[in-house]
Amino acid sequence: MVAVITRVKSASVRVNDGYSAEIADGLLVLLGVASGDTEDDADYLAGKITGLRIFGDESGKMGLSVDDVAGSIMVVPNFTLTADCRKGRRPDFTASAPPEEAKRLYEYFAGCCREGGRNVATGVFGGDMAVVSHNDGPVTIIMDTKAMRRGRA
Repeated sequence: MVAVITRVKSASVRVNDGYSAEIADGLLVLLGVASGDTEDDADYLAGKITGLRIFGDESGKMGLSVDDVAGSIMVVPNFTLTADCRKGRRPDFTASAPPEEAKRLYEYFAGCCREGGRNVATGVFGGDMAVVSHNDGPVTIIMDTKAMRRGRA
C-alpha cells in the first residue's frame, strides 16, 4: 500500500453523484492499493499513520498525533499512487490491485483508522472525485508498506 499523508486545516471530497464529505483539522490520506497487499499491510499502515506525530506540541515541535489533537482523518482511494513511471511517459498501472480487492482493502483500511472512535470520512472508490485540501505547514509524508517493511522508510 502507498499512502500520501497531508496534515490539513480542512479537506473535502465531492463526487459527481452528489456524495460529499469533509473534515476539519486532521489528516488527508490518499491511499493506493497494490497487487499483493493484504489486511496486514492495512493494519500496519493505519497504525503508523494514526500514531504519526506531525502536529505541533506546546514547544512548537512535531510531537503530537492526530489522536492527541482530536483530529479527523479523510481517506481517499487513489489507484494512481501505484503507477510505474520508469518507462516512457505514460504511467503503467499494472501494479495496482484488481478493483474488487483494492476496494475491499481500502474499506478495511478506513475501518482500521476508525478504531478507537476516530472521526474518519471517506471518498468513493471508483468515483470521479474532486478533492480539496487546505494544507497545514505544508506537511506531507509518503509511506509505502513494501519499502517500510524492507527497512527503507
